[in-house]
Amino acid sequence: MFTGLVETLGTVRDVSSDGTGTLLQIEELTIAADLPLGASVAVNGVCLTVVAADKTSFSFQAGPETLRLTNLGELRRGMKVNLERSLRLGDRLGGHIVQGHADGIARIARRECQADWETVWFTCAPELTKMMIRKGSITVDGISLTLVDVEPDRFSVALIPHTMAITTLGFKQPGDTVNLEIDMFAKYVFKCLEQMSLPPPSPPGERGRG
Repeated sequence: MFTGLVETLGTVRDVSSDGTGTLLQIEELTIAADLPLGASVAVNGVCLTVVAADKTSFSFQAGPETLRLTNLGELRRGMKVNLERSLRLGDRLGGHIVQGHADGIARIARRECQADWETVWFTCAPELTKMMIRKGSITVDGISLTLVDVEPDRFSVALIPHTMAITTLGFKQPGDTVNLEIDMFAKYVFKCLEQMSLPPPSPPGERGRG
């Protein structure tokens, strides 16, 4: 479990094939020494398990499903990624509850400068925006943000200078992809309402009659 408050930026040291998946090695000096094997880390908002570590770097395995639903398959040596270690019992929840389970990918459509702030618009599948609400929470590349506007196939967020300084959204440009995780509670409510609108199942004795 995470908060969506990015701790630091890591640098991709190496990306290699690992069967049908990928072995990803990240370099980041300040947290590497505190990552035992099996630890969970959100990399661009995707929860991954540490499979190797030393004093300067740590490695993860990303399977086919992870690569399909996220932008981790686009990573190359030298690229920056957002990092957040998993929550510990008693930690402050400064952002919102984030699972690290990406629901899909969005693409930056445009960036609008407003003095020190920026409004950033993203395009994504309508199936994702259906679960978003204005002023609700959204996780973008592992960053907990507040939705400003939501339309059928796009949404916007406002970025403060601090967010731009310490995360990938400070330098990503239109056309670049980001990982999305819809607010967990919004997904549960949407699923419950969706199921309530379905016709009730036929009694067991009536199934197959025609």
